[in-house]
Amino acid sequence: MMRKFIAAAVAASLLLGTCTVTAFAESAVTRIKDISKVQGVRSNQLMGYGLVVGLNGSGDSNKSTETIQSVVNMLNTYGVAISASSLKPKNVAAVMVTATLPPFMREGDTLDVTVSSIGDAKSIQGGTLLQTPLRAGNGNVYAVAQGAVSTGGFMAGNGGQGVQKNFPTVGLTPNGAIVEHTVEDDLGEDGTLSLSLSKADFTTAARVAAAVNSQYGGIAQAANPGRVDIKIPAYYRRNVVGFVASIENLPVLPDNIAKVVLNERTGTIVMGGNVTVDECAITQGGFSVRVTTSEDAVQAPFTVGRAVKTTNTDVEATEERARTIVLPPTTNISDIVGALNSVGATPRDIISIIQAMKSAGAIHAEVEVI
Repeated sequence: MMRKFIAAAVAASLLLGTCTVTAFAESAVTRIKDISKVQGVRSNQLMGYGLVVGLNGSGDSNKSTETIQSVVNMLNTYGVAISASSLKPKNVAAVMVTATLPPFMREGDTLDVTVSSIGDAKSIQGGTLLQTPLRAGNGNVYAVAQGAVSTGGFMAGNGGQGVQKNFPTVGLTPNGAIVEHTVEDDLGEDGTLSLSLSKADFTTAARVAAAVNSQYGGIAQAANPGRVDIKIPAYYRRNVVGFVASIENLPVLPDNIAKVVLNERTGTIVMGGNVTVDECAITQGGFSVRVTTSEDAVQAPFTVGRAVKTTNTDVEATEERARTIVLPPTTNISDIVGALNSVGATPRDIISIIQAMKSAGAIHAEVEVI
């Protein structure tokens, strides 16, 4: 019956020219793996400062003092003494090198790095990144990057005219970094592990713990709405990976708060399955004013001369009859949208009405406008 009603409401909205898109979100049984992750299994951000050389005159200018100083320091390490004032670093660009170190990476593994100009270089296309240590937030070096830079874009032209594609000052060095040190992973070494929920919720945390306990006994406990602590059974101490894999595939029914999301730009309404509505009356109407202008040529009777052009303006005001809809307390918000569509309410009208109902306390849900 509900499907027929929704189909009829959608058909009515199409006939009346509305474009509201309504989606209804309800909780479904899912895997623990899809709503949580094991604490400690995380990526780490790496960053370093380096130089890109071999540019075709598109590097930093003489105003980039950091580039000049970096080149002088680098040459000094190789026993080449040079004055900073004699350098013209238009074939060199100072860059920041960034990368993400995934969990469980070992020494010798390679990473992709992103190379971004920090000076006034026009392009780093075709350049080569010199050896650059990549540090984590604790200051330790975990990888070293070097290699050719691929920008996937270009800049061409002169004399005030040119063509640019993508961003030639940002490039990528595939497999350009070699991992030198790994982040030690002590997964399950103390006989316990914790699951972090992607969305903290008391009910969901309790259900996750109950799902684990139903499979392995009383080994799980919800420490807070966002974390579930689990004791690893003795027979799984040497196979923590297998234990985590078995937990990740356990089914669980997550709980969601009652929420309505409104997008005024596209007229999209997304609502949860727990949204309830109190009895309320909705009045929807409109007042329109139409102004028309016409031009006429007027000449005085029994006279000789040119006709005079006049402008006539007509103002017509129309007030539509207000439409009132009374909704019983058992009505959910999907019925509201369908009823408003059937009387010709525009997407903006529907969103405004839902916001007004929230202000009046008729909708028991969180309303978010994006």
